[in-house]
Amino acid sequence: MRHDFAEGQVRDALFRAWSLETAVQWTPDNPASGQCNVTAAVVHDLFGGEVLRTRLPGVWHYYNRIGGNRTDLTDSQFTAPGARFDAPDTYDDELTTRDAAMTGIPQREYDTLRRNLLAHLDAAEGAA
Repeated sequence: MRHDFAEGQVRDALFRAWSLETAVQWTPDNPASGQCNVTAAVVHDLFGGEVLRTRLPGVWHYYNRIGGNRTDLTDSQFTAPGARFDAPDTYDDELTTRDAAMTGIPQREYDTLRRNLLAHLDAAEGAA
């Protein structure tokens, strides 16, 4: 873990780090779309905590618990243009694993998001 978890800073860096190379569902209007699995895994690896999931129609939605707080860093996908799903009315907060979140996710997407996120976090710290 190279950085302390500051949610606002991480959200801002993720917004810049997401791309078609980190999830094929990415769009300029909805950059968080399809990013939940890979984001939950990268955030877990960099900041610790736990990986959680909740059921959406036909799919799992992954997110994190850091410092005892639910942290859904891809929640903007539910309200952005082109949203594929509505936001959960309630979160199940089912404890799962990083490996479960990575099921079906190409390693290159993980590697790209991790590299991009760290670069944007480093740039933000350098600018501070």
